Amino acid sequence: MIKIRLARGGTKNKPFYRIVAIEESRKREGKPQDILGYWHPAKDTKKIDKKKLKFWIERGAKVTKAVEKLL
Repeated sequence: MIKIRLARGGTKNKPFYRIVAIEESRKREGKPQDILGYWHPAKDTKKIDKKKLKFWIERGAKVTKAVEKLL
């Protein structure tokens, strides 16, 4: 099953998250199917590609609670 979730990047104490569509069984930083956007909590900036998000949801991808809060 595909999930839309956050993949952590950045350095220690300076996190940066990518919003990705990834197979549920893969690791958090594993290779994603698609990158849908990003969220930078320190700068409080986010960008989400709505077309890609809609594409994956139509194909049965589940959105995690953390990503739902960002939407």
